[in-house]
Amino acid sequence: MKKKVIAIVCAVAVLAAAGGGAAWHFLGNSTKEDDNVVYVNTVKALTNLGTGNGMENRYAGVVESENTWKVEKNSEKKVKEVYVEVGQEVQVGTPLFSYDTEKFQSDLEQAQLDLERINNELSSMNTNINQLYKDKKQASKDQQASITLEIQEAELDLKKKEYEGKSKQAEIDKLNDNITNATVISEIAGVVKSINNDDSSAGAYSGDSSDNSFLTVLATGNFRVKGQINEQNMSDGSITEGSKVIVHSRVDENQTWTGTVTKIDRENARTGSNNVYSSSGDGMTQSSNYPFYVQLDGTNGLMLGQHVYVEPDIGQQEVKTGIWLSDYFINDIDSNPYVWADDGSGKLEKRSVTLGTHDENMMEYQITDGLKEEDAITFPEDGLEEGMKTVVSTDGSLGQSNPAGGEDDGTVDGAEYSGEEDTTNVIGGADNGEAEPADTQEAGSADDGEVQP
Repeated sequence: MKKKVIAIVCAVAVLAAAGGGAAWHFLGNSTKEDDNVVYVNTVKALTNLGTGNGMENRYAGVVESENTWKVEKNSEKKVKEVYVEVGQEVQVGTPLFSYDTEKFQSDLEQAQLDLERINNELSSMNTNINQLYKDKKQASKDQQASITLEIQEAELDLKKKEYEGKSKQAEIDKLNDNITNATVISEIAGVVKSINNDDSSAGAYSGDSSDNSFLTVLATGNFRVKGQINEQNMSDGSITEGSKVIVHSRVDENQTWTGTVTKIDRENARTGSNNVYSSSGDGMTQSSNYPFYVQLDGTNGLMLGQHVYVEPDIGQQEVKTGIWLSDYFINDIDSNPYVWADDGSGKLEKRSVTLGTHDENMMEYQITDGLKEEDAITFPEDGLEEGMKTVVSTDGSLGQSNPAGGEDDGTVDGAEYSGEEDTTNVIGGADNGEAEPADTQEAGSADDGEVQP
């Protein structure tokens, strides 16, 4: 029942917007008490609400690259110059930055001198060992034992010096490599996402302050969407790993992409106080947001860093033929289904209808007989009787203008609509219905990343 009420409120909100944003009164109007009428609206107006009518939650997201190349800076080196800027496109082999080689050059010269000295010492030591072997052959047996010990010590010193020479040669090779490869080039084609130095701001596309890489390049061509979902909305199961979603452009509502949620990252929650809707009116509540990732079926028309909305795909974009009516309008569904309709002469009647397929996700029935698009109907409510006067609404109003008791204030089972314009409420976000980037957050989202219908 709760879903039905939400659907009704959303539907009437759209109708109100179609009427120019004027305030509407559900089950109540400014008509005189003795002039009770039933406001109706055409089937066409009620069923042609289109997609994205607010019946499904939307979550803010941002387009990012599936592949990222992170360059760590050598802590022993000093960056001399950076050749690229954040947002710049690079190709394989594009110079990114270079290290200062002045110290390497100085160290290389000293290392080469040290190696030359070591080689001279090695030559002298080999000469000395050769002479000791000659002396041993000419020495007496008593002297040979002493010379043998001297030879062993000389050969041990020779091995130490040879090892010193190899180490010095390795040092020289490394210094030459540092000098030769002082310029770091890009290994992938993409866009520079961040440069972590004093002259550039990091995380231009995602706002990921946890990235400590010196420079990051996002690969072009393979996009995904990163969104944010609030812990309070995860329990409804609308966003789960493996679920299908529709990605909406924030600029053009008719531009959409489809995809699949591949991961909900429960290990990297963000916690904060958010303005989350609560039926008890609690206002500010503590909640955590979790990033989730969408693998897209196609990326044509998407741009890296583009902010989008992500909506669960329950078939709302499926093109249906015929008349599909919300099941809330239909009475006695299981026995003799009928709707309250205008009889064509300004009087209310019970109109029998024939039901076809039931769309459980959209909570709609196909009407195969009994209604046409130009027919006008109203919400079922207590107090409706056949023969009551009907008026086709011009501002989205539905129901009696002065119902019995006169106490109805526009509430449907506790849910009330009182807005004066058709706005989309971003939970924790701006009042204009668009999720604020909030310091260019990685998902481009409001604090909890969700758009409330």
